[in-house]
Amino acid sequence: MRLSRYFMPILKENPKEAEIVSHRLMLRAGMIRQQSQGIYSWLPLGKRVLDKVNAIIREEQNRTGAIELSMPTLQSAELWQESGRYDAYGKEMLRIKDRQDRPMLYGPTNEEMVTDIFRSSIKSYKDLPLNLYHIQLKFRDEIRPRFGTMRSREFMMKDAYSFDLTREGAEHSYNKMFAAYLRTFDRLGLRAIPMRADTGPIGGKLSHEFIILADTGESEVFCHKDFVDFDIPGEHTDFDSVEGLQAIFDKWTSLYAATSEMHDEAAFNAVPEGDRLSARGIEVGHIFYFGTKYSEPMGAKVQGPDGKEHFVHMGSYGIGPTRLVPAIIEASHDDNGIIWPASVAPFDIVVINMKAGDQACDDTCELIYAALTKAGKDVLYDDTDDRAGTKFATADLIGVPVQIIAGPRAVANGEVEVKDRKTGARETMTIEAAINRFVA
Repeated sequence: MRLSRYFMPILKENPKEAEIVSHRLMLRAGMIRQQSQGIYSWLPLGKRVLDKVNAIIREEQNRTGAIELSMPTLQSAELWQESGRYDAYGKEMLRIKDRQDRPMLYGPTNEEMVTDIFRSSIKSYKDLPLNLYHIQLKFRDEIRPRFGTMRSREFMMKDAYSFDLTREGAEHSYNKMFAAYLRTFDRLGLRAIPMRADTGPIGGKLSHEFIILADTGESEVFCHKDFVDFDIPGEHTDFDSVEGLQAIFDKWTSLYAATSEMHDEAAFNAVPEGDRLSARGIEVGHIFYFGTKYSEPMGAKVQGPDGKEHFVHMGSYGIGPTRLVPAIIEASHDDNGIIWPASVAPFDIVVINMKAGDQACDDTCELIYAALTKAGKDVLYDDTDDRAGTKFATADLIGVPVQIIAGPRAVANGEVEVKDRKTGARETMTIEAAINRFVA
C-alpha cells in the first residue's frame, strides 16, 4: 500500500477528549473516528488491526471445534420475554419498535436467539456437544462510555454458545474455551489472567474474566504473581481430551485470582506477602457456565440415551475485539506511539523513501516494495514528499514492527537501514540482504 494513496488522517496533537494512552494513539494514528457518544467508525488502519485480531480469534475458536454462524443485530423482544430477561436487563438495552409496533431490541448479547436456533434444530443427544459462535456488532447503552473503544456503546463481540447433555459435558466445553482464550490472548501479545468473576446479567454458576494488568484498568484485581510466568497451552493441545483440559483449568485456577467483585480479603491475605499482586486490570474476555438457565424457560431439550427428554446445559463465552485493540496498545507503546505485536500489526513492514523524486531512492524503494509484497508481506510504502522527521514520526506512531529506510547516501552505497520498532535497534545492510531477511 502506497501511503500517498492511503487514507490515514494523522493528528499531530493529542486530542483533548482522550483520557488514556490507547484512545489518544488510536485517534492520532487515524485508526478510529468518533461519530457520536460511544460510537466510532473504524478507519482503514484500525480496521486492518481489527481484522487481524478477529482472524486469530476465529482460528482458535475453530481449533476447539466451535462452528461459526451469523445472527442478526436486531432481535424480537418475545425471545427475551420468554427467558425473563427483557424487563430485568435494564436501561443498557436499546428497546425499539418496528413499523408494525412490534417490540424489538438491539442485541446486547445472543443467549436467547441462539437457544431459539438450537431448539428448532437439535432434538437428539447424538448431535451434541455443539458450540456455535459469531463475531457481531452489539449495543449497550452505557451510562458513561469512555476511553474510546475500550468502553463504547456500540462494540464488536465474539460470543460462543455451548450446548451439552450433562453438566460434566458442559464443564468440558467450558474448559475448551478456557484453554482457547489463554492461547488467543497469548497470540495477541497479551498475558491474560483468568479470575473468578461475578456472572452479572448473563447469570449462571461458574464464571471467569480474563484480565490483563494495566495502569489504566477499570478496576482493581488481586492475584498470585506466579500467573505471570505460567506456560500457555501449546498449538497441539488436544481439545478432545477431558483430562488434559481439566489439568490446564486446574493449574490456572490453583492460585488466588479474583476481580474486585469476587475478592476475598482473608483468602488473599493467606497468600505469602511476597507473592501477592494487586493491580489495575482490563477485562478482555469473559466466560460463563449457566446450566439450564435459558434452556428450561425456552424449552431447549433433547432426547437422551435413556429415551427421556433433558434440558441442555449451556455456556457462553465472550471476547470483545474492539476492546482488545486498545488493550494491546495499553500493554505495548512508548512515548513515540504504538508498538504492535507482529501478529496484529496493520502492516508487517514500512518502507520509508527519504527523498521521494530521487531516482535512486525511488528505484530502490520500488524494488524492495515489489519483492516484499510478492513474498506475501503486508507492506506500507511511504512515498510521500514529507520531511524526514515527519516520516519517522508517522512510522513510529502507527507502530509497524519493521522500518526499512532508504536515503540517498546509503542507497548510493547499495545499502538501506533496517529499524526494529520495538527495540529501536538499527542495522545497515545491503539492499539484497534487507530483502532476503524478510522473504526467507
